[in-house]
Amino acid sequence: MTQYSNRMVLVHWLTLALLVAAWFLGDSLAEATDESRATLAAYMIHGGAGGAVLLLTVMRLFFRRKDGVPAAMGNTPMDKVAKGIQHFMYLILFLLPVSGIVTVMTSDAGKALLSGDAGLLPKDGGYDEVFSHEVHEIMVTVLIVLVLVHVLGALKHQFVMKDGLMDRMLPRRK
Repeated sequence: MTQYSNRMVLVHWLTLALLVAAWFLGDSLAEATDESRATLAAYMIHGGAGGAVLLLTVMRLFFRRKDGVPAAMGNTPMDKVAKGIQHFMYLILFLLPVSGIVTVMTSDAGKALLSGDAGLLPKDGGYDEVFSHEVHEIMVTVLIVLVLVHVLGALKHQFVMKDGLMDRMLPRRK
């Protein structure tokens, strides 16, 4: 096997698109919360994107097991670091949506969503006492760093090593 399965490739790129959307939504939601302008719809869309990331991550782990993965291209210390980063990204991709769910359940956001009353949404400083929200924000930062390292590694393989590694995450051609 030299490439990931087409469904693994699809899930990979869909996850990236949803992460970018969730990040921008979360950033604008945080700003709206600080200005007391957050809406129930914004929370639901952000949560929906996060839930989809969680679902795609579980699907991806299932597909990895069922379809297999291409063999590692090397066994150097950097290859082992790359594998560790990939596994850590999977962990964060699973825990990040879970921390978002816990944040909603343990804050006024959950009450607002359950009652349909936007007036109950957290205002400026409304998450100061919500530990899971702090964890959520830290994990977002960690994920951004991991994704940047992942992308830099892929670019190194593409343009410095020129070993075709990035072709493994493109759809298979017949």
